[in-house]
Amino acid sequence: MIAELKKATEQKMTKSLEALKNDLAKVRTGRAHTGILDHVMVDYYGTPTPINQVANVTLLDARTIGVQPWEKPMVAKVEKAIRDADLGLNPATQGDVVRVPMPALTEERRRELIKVVKGEGENAKVAIRNLRRDANNGLKEGVKSKEISEDDERRAQDDIQKLTDKFVADVDKLLVEKEKELLAV
Repeated sequence: MIAELKKATEQKMTKSLEALKNDLAKVRTGRAHTGILDHVMVDYYGTPTPINQVANVTLLDARTIGVQPWEKPMVAKVEKAIRDADLGLNPATQGDVVRVPMPALTEERRRELIKVVKGEGENAKVAIRNLRRDANNGLKEGVKSKEISEDDERRAQDDIQKLTDKFVADVDKLLVEKEKELLAV
């Protein structure tokens, strides 16, 4: 029972870390990367569809993303979807290609983004700590139902605490990397 609980807790903590990585990838730096548009939904004949399923998304240069819809009538819809996605981007259409230039980050905007990143990190830490609490409650239930001894519970709690510390340290490391990336001019 203890081994299953530890394994399940570790898997959930890993998922929390992956979710943080995905959230941090959305926070843009001065450089362009196609992942910024991954969550943009385009109205494709009445159905919200991810942009990469209606267009080819590529990097034109270090600060510009090119979006080339596969169908001519989709150009205006793709441009509107990017503009409405609230990413602070201003797409411009050139023929059948939508160019999305990345605006340079001001110092003030960098500081705001760092606050956002720290907030995301804190949310991830809270999620990890909640998983620790749930695991410890599961251990207490096991002691109450006499499935495990109190000594085994203490050892398992120590292991879960070590696991929690490891994942919190991983979150901190990700945050430091993202901060450096944001502050790099």
